[in-house]
Parts: sequence; C-alpha cells; structure tokens
Amino acid sequence: MGINSRDKKNKFKAVDFFCGAGGVTCGFEEVGIDVILGIDKDGSCKKTYEENNEAGFLEADISKLDKKCLSEDYGIERNDDNLIFIGCSPCQYYTNLKTDKTKSKESKLLLEDFQEFLEYYKPGFIFIENVPGIEKKEESPLKYFKRFLSDENYVYDEDVINAKYLGVPQNRRRYILVATRVRNEICLPAENKDEIRTLKEAIGDYKTFPKVEAGHTDDSDFQHSVANLSSLNLRRVKRTPKDGGSRLSWADDEELQLDCYKKHDGHYDVYGRMYWDKPSPTITTKFRYTSTGRYTHPEQNRGISLREGATLQSFPLSYVFHSKSQNEIAKMIGNAVPPKLAKKVACIF
Repeated sequence: MGINSRDKKNKFKAVDFFCGAGGVTCGFEEVGIDVILGIDKDGSCKKTYEENNEAGFLEADISKLDKKCLSEDYGIERNDDNLIFIGCSPCQYYTNLKTDKTKSKESKLLLEDFQEFLEYYKPGFIFIENVPGIEKKEESPLKYFKRFLSDENYVYDEDVINAKYLGVPQNRRRYILVATRVRNEICLPAENKDEIRTLKEAIGDYKTFPKVEAGHTDDSDFQHSVANLSSLNLRRVKRTPKDGGSRLSWADDEELQLDCYKKHDGHYDVYGRMYWDKPSPTITTKFRYTSTGRYTHPEQNRGISLREGATLQSFPLSYVFHSKSQNEIAKMIGNAVPPKLAKKVACIF
C-alpha cells in the first residue's frame, strides 16, 4: 500500500505510460484517481514506483508490448469513458535547448507508439506532457498526433505552461495537452500567479532540511544527501555571494576562473547560487552539481541535496527513491513530472 492511499476513489481510472519514478501517478492518486498500472522500460524505477504508489509496475518497451495484455492481464476495457491514458514520454530530442540529440534519437517515435494504444483502447481522456519545442519542430510527430485526435472525435486543449503557476516551486515550462471524446470541451488548468512558491518557502526551513556540508551522505529515508565538491570548486562556492550570486564574482581570479569562460561572459547561471525569494531553476537530472547551472544552495557552501531537489519537484517528503546510486536517484527526480502539476491536471477530469 503506497503513501498516496485514499479510502475513497473517484470514478476515474488511469494507466501511466512512461511512468518513471511516478510523478504523475503520485499527483493523480492524490485526487483519488485509481492508477491501475505504470509502464516503463526502465526497470530501475520499479521499486520506487511501487513502494510509493498503489499502482502496479510493468517493465516493458511499449513499442514491443502486445496491446491486448492490458485487457487480458490488468482488466483495462476498451472504449471506457472513465479511463485516462497518460503519455508523458521522454522526448528530449525535440527540446528547444541546444543539446546533443544523439542519445535521445530513440525517443523520437514514442508519441507514435503511445498513439497505437490510444487507437486500440480509445480511452475517455488523454494527458500528455513534454518538452517545449515539440509543438513547433517541423519533424515533430505532434501535428500527426493532433490530427489523429480530431479524426477520432477527441477535443483537446494544449499550451506551454510554467509549473510555477501551478504550485510547483520552480521555473519549469512544459508543453501540456489534454483531450477527451466524452465531453464537448476540455480546458487546461489556468496559470495562477498566486500559486507561486519561493525557494525559501519550499526548502528554507532548517528544521526540516538541516544544515549539511558538501559530500554529506544521509542513509535515512529522508535522503538529504549532497554531492561532494573538489577543493577548487569549494573555493569557488565560498567566493560566490549568498542568495543569487554568480561566478562573475571570481571572474578576475586566474586560478578560479574556468578556461571556457575567460573569453566570454555567457552562461551566468553556471556555478551560481539560487535565490531565496524566487522559485528554483528547472530541476534537471544534474541538479546535484554546482557546475551544471544555478544549483548552489543560497547560503550553505554546497549544491542542493537529493531531498531538496525532490521537494522542488513537489514530491512529498515521505516519497522514498530507491537506488544505491545518488546519480540514479537524481535522474529519477529530474526526469519526473512534478506531482503538483499532475494533480492540477487531474482535477480537470
């Protein structure tokens, strides 16, 4: 029985494709939706997913999965008006960020694989979340996906939404689409500036998040573990002003300055400290490291901990991530759909 157990369920049930560590499932179960199953080809997420949620976990590549198994093995019915299919596929290939797309090429067709399950089961509702940019790229499968929705008599709403306006304490712009074939209209949750939460509100309580040093390992379920720093990087952190300082503070120090930044002033956020009075930057899979963005703690001379990153993703404090590798846990956290974002979406069904 997971931590999101509810005595009372509402009428909806769901299947969470590409479920990862369970961010969407967590948010959906919070409003009483019965998530029957999470599917992901990454089996390293299985224990985390199952022990924190009520749903079962199926380790499978959906491009190779027999569609009938959902009905035969899990009782998923076709044409169920109260069924929600969740398809938050990892499609970094279409991101607007200028990154190496070589490793993400295999994710290009995941939306098409998901569409095949939609064609077969025709659920009453659909929710997809993805990187901003997928809606604009010429080679993106999204335009064909939306044509499919219209051909199958689904109505839909889509937009790029910043999760900070949905109660998630970070700047995280995501493309979201919701669809239904059982209503005449469906609308995304509205962005609300009153929902903005600052870093201080999220992780600023030192009773909950005790002061620790770089390299601290927390073997408890709270997982307040922090990456180590080299002596040189520790000196850089100490020279960076508190509460929003940047690497420009030591730009003239020949020993501290990085060679790649000696000839230009870009990428100010790298090695920068977070701001107490703003939401955090986007929590990526590399959020543990001060060298990958503005991930240095506002006051302490360290990066943020695994638990702090999970909290900024809006996971409950009791959500335990299972792996012997801190980098693997950080990957689970950074790749997740924030539960509070998912919860806001779940409320429109």
